[in-house]
Amino acid sequence: MIDQDYGKIGEQLTADYLRRYGFLIFKTNYHSRYGEIDIVAQKEDLLLFVEVKTRALYSLVSPSEAVDAPKRRRIRMTALDFIRKTGETYRYRFDVCEVTVLPEGTSPRFRLNYIKGAFLADE
Repeated sequence: MIDQDYGKIGEQLTADYLRRYGFLIFKTNYHSRYGEIDIVAQKEDLLLFVEVKTRALYSLVSPSEAVDAPKRRRIRMTALDFIRKTGETYRYRFDVCEVTVLPEGTSPRFRLNYIKGAFLADE
């Protein structure tokens, strides 16, 4: 079982990864009445809505499998709420970052698998 500390580490690693590729972290842990988005990042007119899932190496469910249809729906609705509140026009994409916690003594301790366009706005 992965605790909240590992989840926060996974979010930080993902934010660092996005910054390396020129994205500005616009907001973290954005909440609306529909749900939460872990990271909202921006580069020019593109917004990324990123769900970060951290799991142990041999978990029964992969990190991306944990982003099921109800979770995707909540993320989409939260993203549309965010865009509406900004009053701006953006292109946007839904990404998932799988963060795997590797066994003790392994270096590096975490592995990232960043999935661009993990799901669509209208599925």
